[in-house]
Amino acid sequence: MNQNSITGPHNESWAIEAHGLVKTFGENRAVDGVNLKVGTGTIYGVLGPNGAGKTTTIRMLATLLRPDAGSASIFGHDVVKEPQIVRQLIGVTGQYASVDESLSATENLVIFSRLLGLGRAEARHKAAELLEEFGLTEAAKRPLKHFSGGMRRRLDLAASLIAQPPLIFLDEPTTGLDPRTRNQMWDTIRRLVKSGSTVLLTTQYLEEADQLADRIAVIDHGRVVAEGTVDELKASVGNSSLQLRVQNPQDVEMARRMVEQVLKVQSNILAEAEKITAPMGNVHQVTDLLIALREAGIPLAEMSVQKPTLDEVFLTITGHGVQEDAALTPNESNKVEGQKHEYFN
Repeated sequence: MNQNSITGPHNESWAIEAHGLVKTFGENRAVDGVNLKVGTGTIYGVLGPNGAGKTTTIRMLATLLRPDAGSASIFGHDVVKEPQIVRQLIGVTGQYASVDESLSATENLVIFSRLLGLGRAEARHKAAELLEEFGLTEAAKRPLKHFSGGMRRRLDLAASLIAQPPLIFLDEPTTGLDPRTRNQMWDTIRRLVKSGSTVLLTTQYLEEADQLADRIAVIDHGRVVAEGTVDELKASVGNSSLQLRVQNPQDVEMARRMVEQVLKVQSNILAEAEKITAPMGNVHQVTDLLIALREAGIPLAEMSVQKPTLDEVFLTITGHGVQEDAALTPNESNKVEGQKHEYFN
């Protein structure tokens, strides 16, 4: 599967349509011809490492950056020609809370509500409603400087929902959260979609994409390198996955070459566990592999067969792990912010 064969729900309007989006910063081509189609009422995951182009893509879709090439529309409205209409249809939550730490949760939400045109009484009612929805009622009057990271993230998401936008961009919303708080955020995201919203979620967490997304686009080096449902992506690397761990770490590379030679597939090494993983097509070939390893004097410590994971999908498609960091340099990040400021002014 590739970005030229993107499909989606039938007989539904598209919340997002993007064709050939490009954004460059100096010599860095941060987004290099991205195509996306996101059906209404779905959770769409955009998966990739830091620097892959996920955040830059969201900024273009959210009218925060002007594309250098290509086009995009939100519910049929062009992001460049109709930015004011688009901004009324979306909510954006970034990787870091954009709330004022010197104020309480209630005061933050009331201020945001008033800026969006709500009356004083309506703003206070909306603030109380959102604080209850996100489990923050007991901390409503507490200064934000005493909030945990998870509480701040939930408040940031609550602020983005004041206008009840039909489309919500969540840019790595659970980065740095503990597992319990992350699960709470997942439940909140699911409730948003059940209530009628569409969510575009960027993440580095493979489990997060697996748990939440109806469809996933894998982005690497500014390009969509694969797109589909979780099951489709997993099936693209084989129905089953063979995992081997050798007793002697120095044998890993030789064992990997033997796996590729016997099974006629590409394999990967999970460095943290010194495991070799490979898609498995013909089960009978595994017997040949085990015999070959024994004859080569390479004893195994562990062997298992399981369904492919998104980790293996990403490794197979990109040749590296999703956590590998190719983030923008500080200078390139400053260019992003400078161009965003120029676009708004």
